Amino acid sequence: MYTSLNRLDEAKAVYEQALVRKLEGVHPQRYAVAFLEGDGGEMQRQQAWAMGRSGWEDSLLSMHSDTQAYAGRFMKARELSIQAVDAAKRNDQKETAALWLLNAALREAEVGNLVQAREQIKSALSLTSTRDLQVVAALALARTGDTVKAQTMVDELSKRWPLNTMLNGYWFPTIRAAIELNRKQIDKAVDFVRVASTYELGQPFPLSTLYPAYVRGEAYLKAGEGPNAVREFQKVIDHHNIVVNFVLGSLSHLQLGRAKAMSGDREGARNAYQDFFTLWKDADPDIPIFIAAKAEYAKLQ
Repeated sequence: MYTSLNRLDEAKAVYEQALVRKLEGVHPQRYAVAFLEGDGGEMQRQQAWAMGRSGWEDSLLSMHSDTQAYAGRFMKARELSIQAVDAAKRNDQKETAALWLLNAALREAEVGNLVQAREQIKSALSLTSTRDLQVVAALALARTGDTVKAQTMVDELSKRWPLNTMLNGYWFPTIRAAIELNRKQIDKAVDFVRVASTYELGQPFPLSTLYPAYVRGEAYLKAGEGPNAVREFQKVIDHHNIVVNFVLGSLSHLQLGRAKAMSGDREGARNAYQDFFTLWKDADPDIPIFIAAKAEYAKLQ
């Protein structure tokens, strides 16, 4: 909770108290704090602690895969995700293994690697298919453009869980908005994702990513409403303590650049693009969204 509030010193103090009490569940969160502080040494220490520890190795491997993807290093991110999945399988944690696959699929979808994303979704759902996994899978399918499957899945989920606050207030509106963006029904997308504004700064299980604000920003971009899009992507950037190392955090700098360019703020747009390129200075060169970003930036010069 302290991490989510960006009160990192207090978060670290609680971590130390937990160590005294031999509570292991705080190690992934300590990794998150280290990422937010840019403390690579502590991130490595947390990874080293987790190696070989049943129930924790896969979690830290998946978190580190997110860190690699955040910086555009998707080849390394894929390797780490595979290791995370394998570690979870060794401990007979099929649901956890499927979640790491879906997490990786979302990252691939967001940067335009759609074939890779769809393969990971299929692999995840072949392991097991719980409610929470179906929610993430529906979002991932929508983000790959597989509108029919995503619609079928979210409709079935909403029938089974009509009173679940977080599903109906956060996940379902976001998934439906993503579906409507695929259909180019921009007004419907904005209406759907507006519902999630009450809950979007929370930490919904199983992923905490500020997805509603990001999708809303995309909808405003497609509607040609640059200033509104700026507000949404800036929200994601300002709440980095919620997004932590998920790839939406770095991509929001690129999207902010696009929104500022649309708003006529060329200098602000160039600065936002430069921030993105700094984060992706070691990125794999063949990522679709990276290629597009470089072409867009060249036109701003």
